[in-house]
This record gives sequence, structure tokens and C-alpha cells, in this order.
Amino acid sequence: MRTAVVVGAGLGGLAAAGALARSGWQVTLLERNDRIRAERTALVLWPNGVRALRALGLGGGLDAIATPLPDTGIRRPDGHWLVQPRATAVERAPVVVHREDLHDALIAGLGDRVEIRTGMAVRTVRTTAGERPAVGDERSTVEADLVVAADGVDSVVRRRLAPEATVVSSGCAAWRAVIPWYRAPQLPPDRPVGSETLGAGYRFVAASLGERGSSGGSTRGGIYWVATAAGASRPESPETQLALLRRWYADWPAPIGELLAATEPDDLVQQEVRELRPLPRRYGFPVGPGGFVLLGDSAHAMPHHLGQGACLAFEDAATLQAVTREAVPGKPLCAAVESYSTVRLPRTATMVRQTRRMSAVLQTRGRLALRARDAALGRITPRLLGSAASAAAQWEPPR
Repeated sequence: MRTAVVVGAGLGGLAAAGALARSGWQVTLLERNDRIRAERTALVLWPNGVRALRALGLGGGLDAIATPLPDTGIRRPDGHWLVQPRATAVERAPVVVHREDLHDALIAGLGDRVEIRTGMAVRTVRTTAGERPAVGDERSTVEADLVVAADGVDSVVRRRLAPEATVVSSGCAAWRAVIPWYRAPQLPPDRPVGSETLGAGYRFVAASLGERGSSGGSTRGGIYWVATAAGASRPESPETQLALLRRWYADWPAPIGELLAATEPDDLVQQEVRELRPLPRRYGFPVGPGGFVLLGDSAHAMPHHLGQGACLAFEDAATLQAVTREAVPGKPLCAAVESYSTVRLPRTATMVRQTRRMSAVLQTRGRLALRARDAALGRITPRLLGSAASAAAQWEPPR
């Protein structure tokens, strides 16, 4: 029986654990927290992420929870258009899902070959030649033929295997919230929910999670929004953070004010935006009969500006499933670990490069620089977004 350990039960770790289990592996899933839970926010999935989830056999569950996200253009804080809305081909259009819905779909896909151990924070990594790879929490050690590090940007496993990759601030913080339908503002037809507004170091994006009333008794439908601001994360209470957001975006066009007014402190999820610079030199590390692989943010943490973090994690999981499907412990599995690294490195490097270019555009500050950006944004952003969308759309699951 082939065995695997997946470190981290976030979306990427759940996807990888389920993918390996469905390929005949016996999987142990380790989670540092006492419970496996999802954020009470939402997530935008681009076509590559959707395609990866379908390759993992989760397409049916995704269809039931996803809402198409139309192109709504980009406005300035004074309401003027920087980029007019454009028609988007269906195959290139993103969808938005509630994280808890997606989390439930991934949990349902684990099957009976996955053993979940909570309350285990990995602190030790064994990479001894000739021995099976292993991780532990200083009280116990878990070994397997394959170890998948899906333990996020602060990955202990990555720090041991790829110390050259350093976690740095992306220079901004983000706040996310879902306003449930029963509390969401009733907006007039000329104020669509979906919108993106871009200012000097600030950004606000909103999207609808389904139609009002379509979620029945569930509180997971509603209006999702993300606010990004230059600077560090805020240490204040959620009440104070929400008051700051209302002040920062007070004069921005509707429906931003209405959405922030309808948001409660308990809805708010703050995220310090961090990234890896440089990226690890490799994602696969053969050890003993198999080895270690890095997946998701542990491999390629990046700013959220193009919405590719989770999408690339699902690509990682689909690729890992493909390259290890027939691999047995020994030389074949070691070769599969190398193959995973060879396939994923150029792909993630391309998307990280696109994201950093967009980050530079979005975080422009200063009066002269802002004027130059706004004057050029109508030409730059469609070209940049088109390039990023093309790069995302070009990905196909390996067979």
C-alpha cells in the first residue's frame, strides 16, 4: 500500500489528500488546529482553477455552488471609468464560490482512505538518505512514501527543504467579508453588485454569491467584497478596523458605502498579504522511496491581485495526482517527485510574474505617478489582464 502524508488541511491540502486517496494511496492528513474549518468568506476561481477541480473529479460539486462573475470594468474613486466593462467568453470567465461550500465539497471528496489528525503542528522534518520521509511535532513522528507540504506561506517543511525562499510583505493588507442576503442592502438596478474600483493604493471589489433568496435557509449566499489598502495589517479590533474601512472608502462610488454599512465586525476577515521572494528553486525533493513536494502557498505564495493562489494550488493537486497515479515507491516515485517539480516550476513562475506586474500597477501612489497610471490604465490593464487570463486559460491538466 502506497502511503502519503499531507501537511495542512487548507483548500490545497484537502484537494491533494482527496486526489491521492482516489488514486489508491493511503493518506494521513495533518492539521495544526483542533478543527478543520474554512474562512467565512468567498473565493474567485479562474478557468484554470475550475479545470483543475474538474480534473480532480469535483466538477459536479463545483457546478452546484459556483456563480459566474461578469466583467464589470474598473472605476476610479470619483466614479469615472478607467476600463469599460467588456464581454468575456464563457470559457475565460471566472466564478465565485463561498469558501465554506468549496470546503464542504473537498471534505466530501476525501473518502475512506484519508485519516485526519488535528492538533498536530509539524515542527520537525526528516530528510535522511535511505529512510522514508517523515514529519513530526516533537512528540510523535509520521513517515510515509510521500510527504506533501501544503502548510501555507509559513511552511515549516519548506523552510527545511528550500531555505532560499523568504517570506516578505507584499506592501498591503486585505479585508474580506460576505454579507448574508438577509442583511445585504437592496440595491437599485443602476447600481450592480459586481464592481471594481481602484484608487491610490486602495482597491475595492464586490461580487454576488448567487441570487437573493436562492440559498433558501442557508446564510452562505450574499454579497462578497474585498478591500485592499497599502500598508501593514491593522492590530486594532474588528470594530475599529471596520470603522477605518468606512472612513477610507467614504467618498467612493455606490454601492461601496452601502456594502460597508451593512457589514458587521464579525463578518470581517483581515489578511496580511505576503509572498515568497525568491520562489523555491524546486518543488520536489526525492528522499528514500519517494520524497517531499511543495504545494500551494508553501510553494508559491503571491499577492491576491489576480486571484490565482487557490487556482494554482488546485493545479498542483491535479498535477500531483497525474504524475503519481501509477508510481510505486522506489525509483518510479522518486522520478514522479522530480517530474512534479519540472512541470510546476515554469508554470507558477509565469503566474507569479504576471501577479507582480499587476501588483505594481495597483499599488501606484503619488499624484504624478497616479495621473500617469490612470491615463494609461485603459491600455495597460486590458493588455495585462488579457495576458494573465491567457496564461491561466492555457493550462490543461496533465494526463
